[in-house]
Amino acid sequence: MPLLFSYGTLQQESVQLSTFGRLLRGEADALPGFEPSVVSDGNAQTQHPALRSAAYHRNVTHNGRNDCSVSGTAFEVTDDDLADADRYERHASYTRVEATLASGRRAWVYVHDPEGRP
Repeated sequence: MPLLFSYGTLQQESVQLSTFGRLLRGEADALPGFEPSVVSDGNAQTQHPALRSAAYHRNVTHNGRNDCSVSGTAFEVTDDDLADADRYERHASYTRVEATLASGRRAWVYVHDPEGRP
């Protein structure tokens, strides 16, 4: 079963219910070699309804430093859940990449993609 690492809104129960139709099962983990950052919301009109009040979105930036990490949750998801998450995150110009978590597990994580690639 794939893992999806979330450091932001996908950890919220209301977002999970509206995106996946259920609550996800997950465990606390961390994303090493990354640091927290923010991305300005330049297009609130097309943004996902759950995020319309936010002027900025949480993001992560890869820096490769062993002393940096971002806390979050690793959720067990299905391939259909990943497609739903792709649609949800596309509104904020995120793209999905694979990364190794602090636990050693591999997980998908969303990072900002200014090119808006799917």
